[in-house]
Amino acid sequence: MRISARADYAVRAVLELAVRHDGDPVKAETIAAAQDIPHKFLEGILGDLRRGGIVDSRRGGGGGYRLARDARAVTVADVIRAVDGPIVSVRGERPTDLTYTGSAQPLLPLWIALRANVRRILEGVTIADIAADALPEPVRELAAEPAAWENP
Repeated sequence: MRISARADYAVRAVLELAVRHDGDPVKAETIAAAQDIPHKFLEGILGDLRRGGIVDSRRGGGGGYRLARDARAVTVADVIRAVDGPIVSVRGERPTDLTYTGSAQPLLPLWIALRANVRRILEGVTIADIAADALPEPVRELAAEPAAWENP
């Protein structure tokens, strides 16, 4: 699985909105500067997040972006889906839409299991968890394994 730049930037932008406790709209330029995200690229991402119901926007001098709902109700999976679509795909297709024959038949349950595992993690972590530096224990345990930090 690869996390696209678009998904990484989207999570960082939403996190930037979550840590601003005053709830006032934040300009895209401010988010871009704080997270070192190219401004033009961020504008497209914020549009996707708005259409996905993750952020709201307000025009004008006091305008900008803010979370559309509480950060505790927004998972990392929600953000990724809003900008990239399905979290796990094989050749651009959802695993459930695939069929294999012959010796390749055991691949389908493997891809489904992979999707289930990725979902379990990304749907189990909220933006509020990250903002509070309080990842769920199972995620912290996985990240604490030395092999998790190695690139085979």
